[in-house]
Amino acid sequence: MEGEPFSPTDAKARILVILASGSVSFSDHALDELEKDKMTTIDAVNVLRGGIVEPGELERGTYRYRVRTPRMYVVVAFRSESELRVVTGWRLTR
Repeated sequence: MEGEPFSPTDAKARILVILASGSVSFSDHALDELEKDKMTTIDAVNVLRGGIVEPGELERGTYRYRVRTPRMYVVVAFRSESELRVVTGWRLTR
């Protein structure tokens, strides 16, 4: 996407705009991984809403951004100004 990699602050702002008025999709891999860790798509969206965004990492030609809370991680990729895709997610174990 144009302008990537975004700073963590800019990525967070884009995530919040997309959550409010855009489209969030989940890859099959993300759905499988969330299920393995007994997480729901609602958990993932809550992580996106309240989590801390880490700097973007280029992987397979796409910048991906980890968003974390003390207990969960979600990784997203921006598809457009109004769409993001959840690539994977997991729960941290103690």
